[in-house]
Formats: sequence, structure tokens, C-alpha cells
Amino acid sequence: MQALAAIFRVWFATLVLSLAVAAGATAGDAGPGATTVAAPWQDVITSQVQAFRDHDASAALSFAGHGFQASFKTPEAFFIAIVSSGYAPIMESRSHSFGRFEMVGEKSVAQMVKFVGIDQQLYEAVYLLTEEAAGWRVQGVQLARQPGVGI
Repeated sequence: MQALAAIFRVWFATLVLSLAVAAGATAGDAGPGATTVAAPWQDVITSQVQAFRDHDASAALSFAGHGFQASFKTPEAFFIAIVSSGYAPIMESRSHSFGRFEMVGEKSVAQMVKFVGIDQQLYEAVYLLTEEAAGWRVQGVQLARQPGVGI
């Protein structure tokens, strides 16, 4: 299981890097992949982020992919794992906005999301989502601190 997780992390980091290189500009620039109309997966991200902010573990887990849901015995265990894995800046964020996205398969998308932390620090995340039978679900998130200060 740890080997599979390591492979996923390498694959995901490669995906993030390729998105950053392909973007070639800031996430807010208009162009291919940029959108002003909310895509259905963006609603899922917003709902999960709000559930984290509300400390609603059950709701947060409901927006995660089937693999996550099967891996955790309780929503609280999922919540604790997310906090201890360094994703508190998302849970404590003041706001978020969507940048570019890229379809990485017929039913998979990588979505850039910017966060302003509780301490005004900036973060950028790449969410990988897949459309499952229950709708779009979060499969993984890569979070990185960005330079600057948010307001």
C-alpha cells in the first residue's frame, strides 16, 4: 500500500509540474482551460472546502473519491489524517478561487485552486478529480505555499 501511495505521489507531482509548465501564465489569465462559469467539479471542491472549514468530517469525506471512503473506517479518521498530512491551510482558509483546469482523461480533471490562509498567507493547490457513479469526487490534492500575502 505504501508503494502504491509513493507511485501516486510521484505521478501527481509530475502532473502538477506539467500543468504549471503548460499554463505558462498566472491562473487568472483567460485562455484555453480558463473559465468564468463554475464547472461541476468546482462545486465539489467548494463543498468539500466548506465542510472542512465547518469541521464537518462526514460531509468532507462524502466529496472524496471511493478509494478514500473505503480506506477510512470513520469520517473522523479521514479528518484527522487530512489535518496531520499538512492540509490545515485549506481547512483554515479564508477564501479560495479557481484558476486553470485541464482534462487529464475523459472523466478526470486537474483543477488549480488558490487559497488565502487564516494568516493571510497564499497557497496554491492542484485538485485531481474523477467522475464516479456518485458524481465528481476528489482523488488527491497537492498543496504548496506561494510567495506573497492575500487580502
